[in-house]
Amino acid sequence: MSEKKRTGSALGNDRGRSQGRHAGGGNKGGGAKAAPAWMADLPVRLGQQVEADIVGISHEGEGVGRANGFTLFVAGALPGERALVEVAHLKKQYGHARLVELLEVSPDRVRPDCGIYEQCGGCQLQHLSYEAQLRVKRQQVVDNLERIGKLAVAAGNNEGTASQEGIVVHPTVGMADPWRYRNKAQVPFGEERGGLIGGFYAQGSHDIIDMEACLIQHEANDEVVARVKEIGSRLGFRAYREETGTGLLRHVVVKVGFRTGEIMVVLVTNGAEIPRVDEWVAGIREALPAVKSICHNINVKQTNVIFGDETRTLWGSDVIYDYIGDVKFAISARSFFQVNPVQTEVLYGKALEYAGLTGDEVVVDAYCGIGTISLFLAQRAGKVYGVEIVEEAISDARKNAALNGMSNVHFEAGPAEVVLPAWTRQGVRPDVIVVDPPRKGCDPALLATILELRPRRVVYVSCSAATLARDLRVLADGGYGVAEVTPVDMFPHTVHVESVCLLVRD
Repeated sequence: MSEKKRTGSALGNDRGRSQGRHAGGGNKGGGAKAAPAWMADLPVRLGQQVEADIVGISHEGEGVGRANGFTLFVAGALPGERALVEVAHLKKQYGHARLVELLEVSPDRVRPDCGIYEQCGGCQLQHLSYEAQLRVKRQQVVDNLERIGKLAVAAGNNEGTASQEGIVVHPTVGMADPWRYRNKAQVPFGEERGGLIGGFYAQGSHDIIDMEACLIQHEANDEVVARVKEIGSRLGFRAYREETGTGLLRHVVVKVGFRTGEIMVVLVTNGAEIPRVDEWVAGIREALPAVKSICHNINVKQTNVIFGDETRTLWGSDVIYDYIGDVKFAISARSFFQVNPVQTEVLYGKALEYAGLTGDEVVVDAYCGIGTISLFLAQRAGKVYGVEIVEEAISDARKNAALNGMSNVHFEAGPAEVVLPAWTRQGVRPDVIVVDPPRKGCDPALLATILELRPRRVVYVSCSAATLARDLRVLADGGYGVAEVTPVDMFPHTVHVESVCLLVRD
């Protein structure tokens, strides 16, 4: 990404128009609608072109602009830029605007490498240099800790050095090569000119942008998607249509083992049978010799959820294998496995460091999933207990423990806030509790349980800086000191950032 200059408004126009349509909330009836009275008091008007100073980036990747003292979110704009924008949508406290022209260009602006970046909604930050992306993501964590958690962050520069007391937020740990890092693709199908297309949804819509190559996907994922489109078109298959519930092919899900090279292909269909299925299987096997598993998932519900409840193996193994560090994992069609295996090792390595294990500790891993963090920690712990509410995941975790010959782990299905007290009654006293919750954060009952059990250390792995800050506030009020946070860039060129946080009992 050496080409840093991008003049004019070409980048912002398409992305800005997409955002404007999505956020505008116009009158769908077609008639004129009177503006609410409160709009008259705002310093900007709908349709007005104004100059805006871009002062930040939102959690959705839009530039945060200030125009006449009013906040406007501008898709495609970057901090430090001055832009001519057109107001597209207004609320009482903020609005959305379309980027018309860049008047002052950030030195961090780069030309996106992806040919469909301006249409696709998969990435949000390809027009920002990677070094700047890492700074933005650290700042996102800092802002949430301060604004939502009301926690003091140590003053210092973006390198994470502190000049006063407070939480040390380290620099975001990035990738040496921030491309082709995803081991899983979930691609919806559509139709165009009588053939199948497959790609990603346009920003703010469910219109499919056909894709030949995605620069953040492993190359094998692109090859599988291309072959499935080709075979499906040749066999005359129709794509699923959300608006009518008709058509057969909904998605292809591809999983690839970075270390093993094994590939799984999952065809998700709107129906229990795949006509000419033997030709499907033969075509995929002939074109893609690395494929070890071909599965069929049935989803007949009118829903945006990708997978249905039933999965069958059409050919090959029920699972493929890959590694995180020295730990081997079996990956099934529906099991969750981190999509960036390179950075997952970094993330878990930091969690292991923060756990401070010497070989004797008892560790509890809440939200353990298929046992990824549990087994990683079990290499250094005396005993690890993993709990997860999804029984299928616990079954996979037990299989993964056996796969690695680890006998110092115990997995149990159920809500963590119920299982942990039961373990306590059985004499389990955790020295360390690790949590890796979904985006909504920890269940309040689990936080209360942690405060009651009072382990020496809590390691919080988070995929949402906002819910991390909220939960840290609860734990801090309950007697834990928030020592440090390390952001890890698991998803380069998107707005998402993961973090690992160490809390120590006061």
